Amino acid sequence: MSMVSDIFLQIVLGLLTIILFSSVHGIPQKLLAKLRNRDRPQFQSKRHFVVGAQLLARSRSAKSRSASTRLAKEAEAEAEKAIALDPKDAAAHILKALALDLQGFNTSALDSLDVALSPLAIKSLEDEERGDALCKRAELKMAVNQRGGGRVDSALDDLTQALELIPKKGNAFYLLGKCYEEKKMKEEALKAYEDALAAEPRFTVAREALDRLSS
Repeated sequence: MSMVSDIFLQIVLGLLTIILFSSVHGIPQKLLAKLRNRDRPQFQSKRHFVVGAQLLARSRSAKSRSASTRLAKEAEAEAEKAIALDPKDAAAHILKALALDLQGFNTSALDSLDVALSPLAIKSLEDEERGDALCKRAELKMAVNQRGGGRVDSALDDLTQALELIPKKGNAFYLLGKCYEEKKMKEEALKAYEDALAAEPRFTVAREALDRLSS
């Protein structure tokens, strides 16, 4: 019993010695500082992202074109700061794409979405977020296609993937209908518009497209 007590006492004394040594040399403070600094770039990136998202929302609700463009540029700048700190965060690339889109830079916005959906960043997205990003990329491809971009098939691929992730997304079905119309596939387009309305009964644009195609 005496031997056990001696061993226990030695362990306690040893632990006290280590604690005192660590306190004197500031080891706990250094460790805490290291843990804090480890995630500092990501934290700062999120701050820039939040500011950029707020600017983007203000840009969308701005009453004048000039104010909207100015706010969109500021949102783009915040997105770029976030990307510089954390290039693997897809959300910042998506924010940049949306800001560029508001300024009318469709091709540049597409480039940003390509990065967001690349192996570099896509793992940071949930399934629904990935589906929304694919939807937006398809929409931009269709906009570029109207200027002779030839991206309908690529947009169809994006929408097919998007609907696997978010099967009740009305806008995805609507865009799918537009793609089919572009390819002169009337029956498929009608079905897509019907699916859009089934998902979102108050989807006015889909209703108008369906009525136009049915007449």
